[in-house]
This record gives sequence, C-alpha cells and structure tokens, in this order.
Amino acid sequence: MTHRYRATVQWSGSTGLGYEGYDRAHEATSPPAPTGLALSGDPTFGGDATRLNPEQLLLLAAASCQLLSFLAVAARARIDVIDYADAAEAVMPDDDPPTRITAITLRPRITLRAGPTEERVHHLIEVAHRECFIANSLRSEIVIEPTIVVVAAT
Repeated sequence: MTHRYRATVQWSGSTGLGYEGYDRAHEATSPPAPTGLALSGDPTFGGDATRLNPEQLLLLAAASCQLLSFLAVAARARIDVIDYADAAEAVMPDDDPPTRITAITLRPRITLRAGPTEERVHHLIEVAHRECFIANSLRSEIVIEPTIVVVAAT
C-alpha cells in the first residue's frame, strides 16, 4: 500500500519592493483536515514570529511522530503510559552550507505505571525511533534524551 498526502499553501501580495519588502505570511491546509495553519518565515528571514514557520513544523513533525510511534509500541507491549511531554529542539547553523536543520534533540518526559524496567522502556523508545516515519525521512541527526517517570500502579 502506498500512502499519499496532500497539502496546499496559499500566499498573495507583492515582491515588487524586493526581499525586505514582502509579507511572508501564508496559509496552509492538508485535506481532509478542516483546519489550516497560519504560517510565516523565521523572523531572521523577515517572517512573523507570531506564526509557525517551516523549520518549527519540521521539528513538530519529528516530535509528534516519535510520540505516536512510542505510544503504539508501548500499547502493543501492554505498558501503561499515562503522560508524554516533549521539549524538542532543532539546530540550523548558518556556517555549514547548505543551510539546513542538522540536528534534532527530542527530550520526552514519559510517565508510566510501574511494571516494566527502565531498560525495557529505553528499548521501546529505540524501537519507536526506528519505526518513526518522519525520522526515517530525514537526513538530520536525531537524538532522544528521555526522562522516564514511574508512578505506582493503582
């Protein structure tokens, strides 16, 4: 089976005044989701800091995919995950052409009910990373620095 995804982006304005003079604000949708996103460029490149930019979307995609992959792996292993929060970070150096996101660090804080060993959870994090479609699509280095919190079973 081949999965296909669609997306549209829409911008209007004028670039007639040159690089510094045009608005980077644009809209993006990805059917069949009814809600779109208001996007812009990174503020460093003339964008609006109050809107998400493509670099942030790439980071969000990597973090979201790892979250979903881990939850799937944990559910299949019958591990009771009750909370997952990630403070992810991406790095895009200017001095290493071509300019690109070179590294992504995911820092999930995973809270689960007592039962599995920490070693087992780390193994499942690695399995989830190998199964993450977005991670498999990127050339960027992806590092996962998890914090595992175990709470008593109720």
